[in-house]
Amino acid sequence: MLGYYFHLAFRNLRRNPGLTALMIGAVALGIAVCVMTLTVYRAMSGNPIWWKNDVLYALTFDAWDPNKPDDEKHPELPPPQLTYRDATAIFQSGIPLRQVIMHKAMAVLLAPDAGTKPMRALTRVTTGDFFAMFDVPFRYGDGWKAEADRGPEPVLVLSSATNEKLFGGVNSVGRTVRWNDREFRVVGVLDHWLPLPTFYDLNNGDLEEPDGVYIPFGWSVAAELPSAGNTNCWKPESINTFQDFIGSECVWIQMWVELPDAATRDRMQGWLDSYAQEQKKAGRYQRPMNNRLTPVDQWLVVNRVVSNDDRVLVGLAFAFLAVCLLNTVGLLLAKFLNNAAITGVRRALGASRRQVFLQHLVEVGVISTIGSIGGLLLGALMLAGLRALYTVDPTDLGGTQALAHVDIGSVVTALALALFATIAAGLYPAWRIGRIPPAVYLKSQ
Repeated sequence: MLGYYFHLAFRNLRRNPGLTALMIGAVALGIAVCVMTLTVYRAMSGNPIWWKNDVLYALTFDAWDPNKPDDEKHPELPPPQLTYRDATAIFQSGIPLRQVIMHKAMAVLLAPDAGTKPMRALTRVTTGDFFAMFDVPFRYGDGWKAEADRGPEPVLVLSSATNEKLFGGVNSVGRTVRWNDREFRVVGVLDHWLPLPTFYDLNNGDLEEPDGVYIPFGWSVAAELPSAGNTNCWKPESINTFQDFIGSECVWIQMWVELPDAATRDRMQGWLDSYAQEQKKAGRYQRPMNNRLTPVDQWLVVNRVVSNDDRVLVGLAFAFLAVCLLNTVGLLLAKFLNNAAITGVRRALGASRRQVFLQHLVEVGVISTIGSIGGLLLGALMLAGLRALYTVDPTDLGGTQALAHVDIGSVVTALALALFATIAAGLYPAWRIGRIPPAVYLKSQ
């Protein structure tokens, strides 16, 4: 019987191709808009390292201007970065299981033996724990040891995209590249890794392109590297040399720690409080004590990664889907009533109201399924258009264009909602047509 209902459904759909196209198009358009909006929203608001949320903490101090906070709109928050002197002092505590201090730099990269042209490379100057701490996957080789930071040793790690540009994607471990005017040896090549949002460094936006190169933190001073990220200063100081800069009250270093349990976290918090008290006695840290260890999910919140506008857009997308489904209900009702004479004949020949209801519900299900598949394809096309709009370099997989992929969670959510909503919306038209007395149509035949 079910196969017969499907046969009737496809025959009825072919009878009114224009009306059928309108219904399928309405469902498809609503789903496509929801898929695209949800994909962008989930990429911007999700915690990309949720499995370590209870052990990873951003470390911040309030060593800012005693007369005003860093962020006057949110005076309760300390600056999101540290001074060089504070970051390196805290790094010596020895309490965290792993810890990272880092900043961004810009460099020119060249692989002389590969025959490639020089290229600009966004570089993360970081300590060796970065890779294990943030579960960064490697395709070839590995990161460097702590000794390389102290040296510093001329070693580096390439992202998969940079390795593709320099060496065609082959194993480049052991090869030599020129980073600015120095030769570095490649010790590792990352596999595809694109955490969105870029939680570990939100200073220039939460959808930044991935770093192309990673070098030991010791090169920050050895090569006197200026930061390519935000550098904020509040105190008038005479800064004529790089040594003046790293000894200043300017904040430009990000710091994260991995604390495996509550006891370690308490020890770390106590150490930070003691350090802050010592700095107060030395004439620094004139603001109220505000030393924070912030887990990843809260870090995304306090940095306002997802704004109210983003949530409003998601609400509007689902409201648009609801309007599309309401239009589909009206079209279904009109279509079913237009074929009421045929339904009346079926009733007169012995079909029950239940059978008529199921027949029309199967037809609703067919429309919903086709519309959902069309919506998924249209959503993928819209995301591809978004990717093309933002992509400058087709080999660059980072930045905003990285959002333009079909997110499985968003697809499942939108499809489940659309299938349920469309079938639920079709209940009334299917029920309504079964309630019409067949005698009305038999007299007219």
